[in-house]
Amino acid sequence: MPNPPLPDHVRELLAKPNPSVITTLRADGQPVSVATWYLLDGDRVLVNMDEGRRRLTHLRNDPRVTITVLDADSWYTHVSIIGRVVEMKDDEGLADIDRLSRHYNGRRYPNRDRGRVSAWVKVDRWHGWGAVTGR
Repeated sequence: MPNPPLPDHVRELLAKPNPSVITTLRADGQPVSVATWYLLDGDRVLVNMDEGRRRLTHLRNDPRVTITVLDADSWYTHVSIIGRVVEMKDDEGLADIDRLSRHYNGRRYPNRDRGRVSAWVKVDRWHGWGAVTGR
């Protein structure tokens, strides 16, 4: 598996609002995968969660994650990012979820009545398939 930095052809795929899945680890080591929005933010990946999500507990106990991003046009092209959460903070004013929502939907996030938490994933390794193999 290649190490960072991410090559341009991988960054191009990650710059798009593609479907993705994040996997975290429960305290007993069981992996848990859920769909998520993501945003390539410099050399890190931003994800955002409702303040009540169990995923936050998982990440506070063990920051290791994988994020698999599927090319919306061809799911045979995908990138899996192996990394760890290196920063978490409350999403004051919902600025980060608004960034994600605008990236995916073109408008700010509609649910304004609950707190959100942002997390940034540092990429340790990555694996590509299809048009984004580790060339």
